[in-house]
Amino acid sequence: MSTISIHRTEILRITHARSRIFRQRYRRTIPLWKLTINSRSSDTSKKEELSVQISIPPHVDQLRPDGLRFDRLQPSEPEFGHEDRFEFGKFVAREAMLDEEYWTAAWLRAESHWEDRSNERYVDNYKRKFAEQEFNAIKRRCKGMQGQKCSCIVAVKKEEKHIKRSVIKSVVGTLDLSIRYFLQGETFPGEKVKSQLFCSINQEGSNRYGYIANLCVAKSARRQGIACNMLRFAVESARLSGVEQVYVHVHKNNSVAQELYQKTGFKIVETGKFESLDDDTYLLQYTS
Repeated sequence: MSTISIHRTEILRITHARSRIFRQRYRRTIPLWKLTINSRSSDTSKKEELSVQISIPPHVDQLRPDGLRFDRLQPSEPEFGHEDRFEFGKFVAREAMLDEEYWTAAWLRAESHWEDRSNERYVDNYKRKFAEQEFNAIKRRCKGMQGQKCSCIVAVKKEEKHIKRSVIKSVVGTLDLSIRYFLQGETFPGEKVKSQLFCSINQEGSNRYGYIANLCVAKSARRQGIACNMLRFAVESARLSGVEQVYVHVHKNNSVAQELYQKTGFKIVETGKFESLDDDTYLLQYTS
């Protein structure tokens, strides 16, 4: 019969009758058919909880939800019938349309989120879980909630003659643009206001604003103006929707991102005399 060995480095058992601590080291061999997670013996005085962690090397097939094909070729732009698109250099900014584009955007965000922690144990498993959750979140947001509009904007490589790229190799940048409504009494997003217990959101055009989040660019495509041009496209898309104010939050320690937004036309909003929900970030508004 096949067996599997489980090592326990050290177990501390404390008895109330005596104030001594017994340290025991032992090795147990359990048949595979008896190995269960959270197994419990019939003897209530000897309960054990066994947890088994398996480190699986990352593979492409494990990094995609069912139904997505990363070998799918990127369709040509005329097939999308996109009028709202912005061309710059070798790239095009537009709204994501394919599930594979949503997934690639989610994976870029996972890569960006764990970029500075690439040496951590199980980092590939964490990135996979993050990407799966973000993929589902993108799909929910883009379906629209409470009348609010949200779109996932991507930057893709332009078509070239005699060159066919897969979706995963075409998407090089992403951000989210949402059209929101100020809460009653708010003058900027995230402001602490005293609202009534029962109130309705004023959905007039003047009460709407654009909000940008989750901006990231693939490492291999940075320093080519992709982030700036995606921001410009997002701002123009918001204005075409009838929104005059566009905001973004950036962490106070992220000087690179602050420089990027200010270069694109955003300025820090002075919220000193107001109460803000987050003291670790700056609120920036597009003013150009």
